[in-house]
Amino acid sequence: MNDHDTPDSLLKLDLQVCFALYSTNLAMTKVYRRLLRELGLTYPQYLVMMVLWEEDGQTVSEIGERLFLDSATLTPLLKRLEGMGLLSRRRAVDDERRVRVQLTDPGRELRIRAEAIPEAVACASQCQPEELRALKDQLHALRRKLNG
Repeated sequence: MNDHDTPDSLLKLDLQVCFALYSTNLAMTKVYRRLLRELGLTYPQYLVMMVLWEEDGQTVSEIGERLFLDSATLTPLLKRLEGMGLLSRRRAVDDERRVRVQLTDPGRELRIRAEAIPEAVACASQCQPEELRALKDQLHALRRKLNG
């Protein structure tokens, strides 16, 4: 136990890693909300689009694995993006239980407008690129540990 870990201080809000993550996520979401407004996307929709911009034609389950989302959460996102004309969903020819997600032309074209977002987020963070890389690596390591 160090000076901060006395029984009286264990439940202090500002000493909690979870609160630091939570409150930082709120601040980051606010930055993204402003930037994504001009693309007409929410942050979860943007994540789906980024996965498809990396590799088009993935199945719903592949997208869900990549984003740590179950199909009950992912399906409404995909339906909304499909309604916006950014992607299409089709049953896989080889296995009708699987649904493949394909970008449409407008979905592919949206990528060009989205390319400025990572730099704008980096600027808003006021961090150096190496600081952001180190933080990202630490968060990935923490996620792996928490997931067992």
